[in-house]
Amino acid sequence: MRLIAFLSFAILGAPALFAQSMTDMVDFSSDAYTKAEMSRADVAAALGKLKEGEKLDLSGKALNGLDLSNMDLHRVNLQAARLMRTDFSNSNLDGVNLDSAWSLNSKWVGAKLRGASLFQTQLQNADLERADFSKAHVAADFSKASLRNANFEKADLSPNEANQSMGLMRGTFRNSTLDGASFREANMRRVLIEFSSLKGADFTDANLDDAELGGSNFEGADFRGANLLDADFTSANVSGVKNFKDAKNRDKAKGLAP
Repeated sequence: MRLIAFLSFAILGAPALFAQSMTDMVDFSSDAYTKAEMSRADVAAALGKLKEGEKLDLSGKALNGLDLSNMDLHRVNLQAARLMRTDFSNSNLDGVNLDSAWSLNSKWVGAKLRGASLFQTQLQNADLERADFSKAHVAADFSKASLRNANFEKADLSPNEANQSMGLMRGTFRNSTLDGASFREANMRRVLIEFSSLKGADFTDANLDDAELGGSNFEGADFRGANLLDADFTSANVSGVKNFKDAKNRDKAKGLAP
């Protein structure tokens, strides 16, 4: 489990080149990332035995490839779990600890993750359309993920700078699809969104202080009341954006025409 947590930490926090080399060091064909220690029926049975106030501890468990869709999993601890290609569609994971979990190529369509914790969580190439991350702590890597119409309202995607010994943990979106996503009132300070599509996204009253947004497409996005202090829009497409004039500190953003 320590190795898993270390690799997750390194991949999310290190520079892009180093992160890629660390990913290459992981053997995703091994049993740890291809097999499951429990079945869906096992998980359901364990949940059914819980007493009031108890939680099911599946931290560090390999649950790769399972169909855990349409389940109530809000009493499960999934910290550092291996969830490769696992299907959580329409499941309830409100408040669940997913810190350091590996969940590449997984499915979370319509999943509820309100108030959940996703610190160092690896969700590359995942399908998270309509997933609800409202009020969640989301310092996760969503590179190449699909997040159309996902909800990040009042979520915290900013780095915890008191816990950055190996790099910057923050919401990371590289080549991701976020069309129609809502970031209303979200804390997106220092978030990384590179070469991603955010057509029609809602940034109303979001904090984008010092965010890295280069090369992304914000066509039709709404920035009413958003804080753009030191946000870097270099090479971004901002044609047709809404309420830019009502954004805060627009004159202090980088990469925008005067």
